[in-house]
Amino acid sequence: MVTARPMTKPDENSALASVEWRSTLGQPTPYTDAVAWMEERVAAIQAGKAPECVWLLEHPPLYTAGTSARDTDLLEPDRFPVFQTGRGGQYTYHGPGQIIAYVLMDLTHRRNDVRQYVHDLEEWLISTLADFAVRGERRNGRVGIWVDRGQGKEDKLAAIGVRVRRWVSYHGIALNVEPNLDHYAGIVPCGIAEHGVTSLVDLGLPVTSEEAGDALKRNFSAVFNRAIDP
Repeated sequence: MVTARPMTKPDENSALASVEWRSTLGQPTPYTDAVAWMEERVAAIQAGKAPECVWLLEHPPLYTAGTSARDTDLLEPDRFPVFQTGRGGQYTYHGPGQIIAYVLMDLTHRRNDVRQYVHDLEEWLISTLADFAVRGERRNGRVGIWVDRGQGKEDKLAAIGVRVRRWVSYHGIALNVEPNLDHYAGIVPCGIAEHGVTSLVDLGLPVTSEEAGDALKRNFSAVFNRAIDP
């Protein structure tokens, strides 16, 4: 797990900036299309030609390999398409029923502090889950957000994987609302074999992707000190 420094106040001008909010939930977006869009948007943000942006979306079933992925953790290489990606982390699954939030932010407005940025992503997820009476928790040595299932069992509910290019972030978070959890069987999720994965619906909560997306939007501004446009 990344240890955060004490909270730092963003630059004064950053509090006045607005973040563009996009949502295409319910319309699975091909992974390569999303990555191409992020690459273009990162360049535009760096050039001062576009605002920061959060994009909520879903992907068709696929696996992605982060920069630390181990070949042995891909258990069923022919099950779904596999994409190499520049984000941090190891293998993960994306598919319908899982909300991806690609977060493209200029970290020069956040003291160029990547550790604090990751901490804020975690806090955003924890605050969002609290709206559904779910206690999301951090774990030392395990990136992401976890839930205690009792009797020593812990499952991962949300994943985090980021990349930063010239102080602009991209990639982001993945929150399991109601994905097919059997699809995780083709990988060792995030390289952690001794713990499982879960979802809001698996926890017994009849939450829709739209409701979870609304909760993410409600909690974003308080954590990141940004207005949302629209």
